Amino acid sequence: MSLATIDTDYAPARRLAAAPAPAAAPAPASAAPQIRAVPNGTEARGFVLYVGIDEAKAAAAGTDLGRIVEALKRLTAEIAPAAETYAAVALAPEGAGGRDVDVVRLALQDPAAIAKHRHTASIDDDDDRASGGVVVDISRKRLLLDNQTAALTYKEFELLQYLVLREGRTIERTELISSLWGSADDEVPNERTIDVHVRRLRAKLGRYEDIVRTVRGVGYRFDRHADVSIRHASAPSPDLF
Repeated sequence: MSLATIDTDYAPARRLAAAPAPAAAPAPASAAPQIRAVPNGTEARGFVLYVGIDEAKAAAAGTDLGRIVEALKRLTAEIAPAAETYAAVALAPEGAGGRDVDVVRLALQDPAAIAKHRHTASIDDDDDRASGGVVVDISRKRLLLDNQTAALTYKEFELLQYLVLREGRTIERTELISSLWGSADDEVPNERTIDVHVRRLRAKLGRYEDIVRTVRGVGYRFDRHADVSIRHASAPSPDLF
């Protein structure tokens, strides 16, 4: 609401119009927003401002995430020169649903967002029991087959997840090796070992083994079936700015 629309012509003021006007009191300063109650034994040391906007929306506004971050940092420096700032970018899998700011809060481990996510996950457990087929639950690193948790190893799930997140694209064996095995691993596999890992994964998929397809001479591909559902999770945020 602009100042021009504020109505100050109240009836009591009209009745007292003939009386001498008292000296005007100084206008009280606008009250600063109050933070929530701080528990005993703690003190407020700063705050977090979650900004929900992706690169496409920023570009549509004629800017980008880096410029927004720098503008906010400059504003903070102008208001409180002694303040220290730190910014990080939130990443999420392509196509992850939900409001941008909610995705950001979860990616940056906001406690309230995590609690809400866990509550939603507990409701999803009921959905698991009510449905069959394959559930690739990326949020909790698990695979459900006909309502039963499959006993995948860490690497087997990572392999399945890598293919799932690149649905419909054939992934070469060399890409799987470079992406899933780093220099810190005790043993980096060769292409033949990748075939062994995929064979073991497909064996555990049982009658759903054909969701991981072999593309002869190239690599492997994940194909979506009607009885396959995927539950995404927000990825952890790396430091960017």
